[in-house]
Amino acid sequence: MSAKKVIMAMSGGVDSSVAALLLIEQGYDVIGVTMKNWEFEESGGNLSAESSCCSLGSIENARMVSAQLGMPHYVFDISDFFREKVIDNFTEEYLMGNTPNPCVRCNYLVRWDTLLDKANSFDADFVSTGHYVRTRRNNQTGETELLKGIDADKDQSYVLWGLSQDDLERTIFPLGELTKDKVRAMAESAGLRTSKTPDSFEICFIPDNDYRRYIRENVEGFDTLVPEGEILDRDGSVLGIHKGYVNYTIGQRKGLGISLGEPAYVTEIDPQNNTVRVGNKDDLLSTEFSLKDVNFINSFEEERFRVTVKIRYHHEGEEALISRNPDRTWNVIFKHPVEAVTPGQSAVFYDSDRLIGGGTIL
Repeated sequence: MSAKKVIMAMSGGVDSSVAALLLIEQGYDVIGVTMKNWEFEESGGNLSAESSCCSLGSIENARMVSAQLGMPHYVFDISDFFREKVIDNFTEEYLMGNTPNPCVRCNYLVRWDTLLDKANSFDADFVSTGHYVRTRRNNQTGETELLKGIDADKDQSYVLWGLSQDDLERTIFPLGELTKDKVRAMAESAGLRTSKTPDSFEICFIPDNDYRRYIRENVEGFDTLVPEGEILDRDGSVLGIHKGYVNYTIGQRKGLGISLGEPAYVTEIDPQNNTVRVGNKDDLLSTEFSLKDVNFINSFEEERFRVTVKIRYHHEGEEALISRNPDRTWNVIFKHPVEAVTPGQSAVFYDSDRLIGGGTIL
C-alpha cells in the first residue's frame, strides 16, 4: 500500500518544520505548502521582521527545510483571497470600534479552505499544521473532538474554534503532545535551520505590530472618518480629547493623555458619537455579554449549558452559563465578574480540555 499523502502548511518557523519531520518519520508522504497571504514589502513600518510569514526569509526557510527533509515544496499566492476575507474585515471592525482577531478569522475562512483545496488537487488524504492542539475520535458519536495541547503555555485551541467537523476529520496536528522546548530540541537535533527561529507574536500582515499605523496608512480618508473626539468619564463629563477612537481598545491604560490622580482604563468605545469612555479598574468588570457567529466543533443541540469560557488567548477561563437568544445570537453570563470583555474578540467554550465551540463578542 502507498503511504498516506499529507499537505503540510509550512510557515518557515520551527513548529511547522518539526511537524513535517514527525509526519515523515511516521511514514506519511508529505508535500510542503506555503501560503503567501500578502505582500511583505507593502506592509510598511519596520520591515526587519524576517520571522514574519510572507517575508522572503520565512518563505526561504520553508523551502530549505522542505528540501532538507526531502519533500516537495510549493508557494501559493492567495493574497487577494486573504485581503477579502481577513484584512478588509480587520479595518472594518476597527472602524466600528471593535478589536478583531484576524488569526481566528484566517483559520476558518482562509487557511483550512486553502489547505483542503490543495489537498484535493494533489489527491492527498490529510492536511497538517504546526498548531499545539490535539484531536481524538469519540467512539460513541463517531466525530472528531478538538483538545488543548498539553503545553499550557503554547496551547492554540483558542484560535481554532471556527473549524468544522469536516476540517478536523482531515487534519493531523503532530505537535499536540509536545512542549515547545521539546520541539526546539528536536529541530536542533535534526539540524533544521529553523531550530532557533523566534516565535512570531505579531499580526502576520503587520510585522511591526503597530495596528494604529497600519489602519491610518491603509484606510482612505482616515482623518475624516476618524477625527479627534471627547474622552468622557463614567458620568459623561469631558476629561480630554482622544486621537481617533481606533487608537484605543477596551482595558487600555497607557497613552490616554489624561491625568485623574488614579489609574484610568478605557471602558467603552462609541464610534457613532466619536467618544471614548474611561473609568477605574472596577468599571472594566462585567458578568454578561452576547455573541454572534457561534460555531460548535461537534454536533450540539443544547440551547442552555454551563462551560468554561475564555475571552482572550491567555485568559484562564471562567465558568459561565450559555443560552441561545431568539435572534440567533447567544448570551453569556459569568459566575464571577470578568475584566475587559472586548467586542470583536473571541469567547471560546471548554469542557475541561475539550473545545466545544466559540463566537465573536458583540
